[in-house]
Amino acid sequence: MTAVTADDDLRGAAISPLTGWLAVRMFLAFAFAYFFSALLRAVTATLAPTFSDELHLGAGDLGLLAGAYFLGFSVTQLPLGSALDRLGPKRVLLALLAMALLGCTAFAAAQNFTQLLLARGLIGLGVSACLMAPLTCYRQRLRPAAQLRANSWMLMTGSLGMVSSTLPVQWLLPHLGWRGLFAGVAVMLLLAMVVILVVAPPDRADPHQPSGQNTAFSGQGDATGAGYREVFGHRTFVAMAPLGFFCYGGLLALQSLWIGPWLTQVAQRSAAEAAQGLFAVNLCMLLAFLGWGLVMPRLVRTGWTAERVIAWGWPLGVLCMAMILALGPAAGAWAWALWCVCTSVVSLSQPAVGQAFPTALAGRALSAFNLLIFAGVFGLQWGLGLLIDALRLAGWSSLAAYRASFGMLLLFGLASFLWLRWVGPAPRASAQSLTAR
Repeated sequence: MTAVTADDDLRGAAISPLTGWLAVRMFLAFAFAYFFSALLRAVTATLAPTFSDELHLGAGDLGLLAGAYFLGFSVTQLPLGSALDRLGPKRVLLALLAMALLGCTAFAAAQNFTQLLLARGLIGLGVSACLMAPLTCYRQRLRPAAQLRANSWMLMTGSLGMVSSTLPVQWLLPHLGWRGLFAGVAVMLLLAMVVILVVAPPDRADPHQPSGQNTAFSGQGDATGAGYREVFGHRTFVAMAPLGFFCYGGLLALQSLWIGPWLTQVAQRSAAEAAQGLFAVNLCMLLAFLGWGLVMPRLVRTGWTAERVIAWGWPLGVLCMAMILALGPAAGAWAWALWCVCTSVVSLSQPAVGQAFPTALAGRALSAFNLLIFAGVFGLQWGLGLLIDALRLAGWSSLAAYRASFGMLLLFGLASFLWLRWVGPAPRASAQSLTAR
């Protein structure tokens, strides 16, 4: 297959790339919704002590409650990708945000663990397009270097949401309670829907067949099954798949849940101190994604691909995890912040996958990869919780249980990195295809 550049796609669809204030407005409209999506994703780490005390939840229950978000998120990804390509990102995002609003309302009113699980799953389903819809829109409307910047700064916005899920949530808890927090987020999601409706650019009238043709992969095929067969069989997707599941998924699984319990149960920090530590971790992640957004367009212009940056940068995260396991209780928030920042390089895998496909399949490619990521988050969050509980029941200390569980994650991450190096991504058509003009 000959690579199709973003500029070629834009010309073929008779769409001028957005620049200047129009691009900024589009970014801000989508980022506002994604902020609350990330807050909802990570807030269980801060609320874990509250849920444990009030609802008497063990590690497995906490992992399942946190993971229900990712389960709801994951089951939508394949139909979401097709919908994004066929209907357009704006209308799909608005429809799903309405479900997220309903989920937050139901979570605030839940009276038992089952109701919490169902509401949490509905929230995950509702916010499942908060990143994929913008990335699909950026793939259609921005040049490649601008896509890398917008992707990194969307993740920076997500980190801001995760920062807000720590100390600010801890400060608001005595005044609003966790039910009031979720009710307030429901109101903000309604406001986000209004902003997107007014500000975001309209969807293309027929984004799947801009030239009135019907071909399979060259850019305008409309066979959903055939499109996904091309996506899952593509060399870049195959090479990146384990990295997305174990490494990117593992990063989000620990950042959005298990760093908090490590700080309280292994490092013996109080709930307030753990919230402060999570605040620092997520603030460092925000700065890391800000840096990636500034640096990547410059690296691309000098010939560096996202895959090459990952290959050089990600092993640092492996060393950091090994250091954390060796330090044990002495590994506080600073160590986890360093691990998250070093591992954040795996976030570049998502735009790398998106750029390997033409715009007619961008929604499906990005959503299929996102499915792998968030299936990984769900599986790892719940699986780590079950393993920790099982080892404790077998008589292991909390330190030993956490070390063994996170050590398994480290081994899977190493195997994923070796797979990426062995398979390798599909070759690019040219350096020019990755540069903004």
